Amino acid sequence: MASLNVGNLGEYLREQRRNAQLSLRQLADAAGVSNPYLSQIERGLRKPSAEVLQQVAKALRISAETLYVRAGILDAERDRDEVETRAVLLADPSLNERQKQVLLQIYESFRKENGFGTGGSEQEAEGEERPGSAEDDTGDTTARGTRTAGGSDAGPRRTAGQ
Repeated sequence: MASLNVGNLGEYLREQRRNAQLSLRQLADAAGVSNPYLSQIERGLRKPSAEVLQQVAKALRISAETLYVRAGILDAERDRDEVETRAVLLADPSLNERQKQVLLQIYESFRKENGFGTGGSEQEAEGEERPGSAEDDTGDTTARGTRTAGGSDAGPRRTAGQ
């Protein structure tokens, strides 16, 4: 497991708390942790558990995964894109909770369709090209031939810039 980056986490938590216009005491109450403990986390003096991070994330209405990455609990390189996408969707104030959940379900279904499950993949972690797409010399993105569920090869499809 990666070492905890508590200072970075504390700064991030403070920023999120201020963006949510919550006092330290209000966030501590909402998260079910003590005010001094939360203060110590924000100042980088304490290493919170995943459970505490989850409670704080819920109180701030942000993704717990984002806090896990900031704390070094999740591998940032492997999970960053997925976590950031989820965090942006969850943080959008113009969407209600049902809409956010529907968007997350659609996002996850597209990831699975493209061969990436929940939590990222080893190919993404190593920076390898995603299967199913390539850029030709004109800059257009085309889908490469992929094997369908029935076992037949699907030919290239033009996906942009036709």
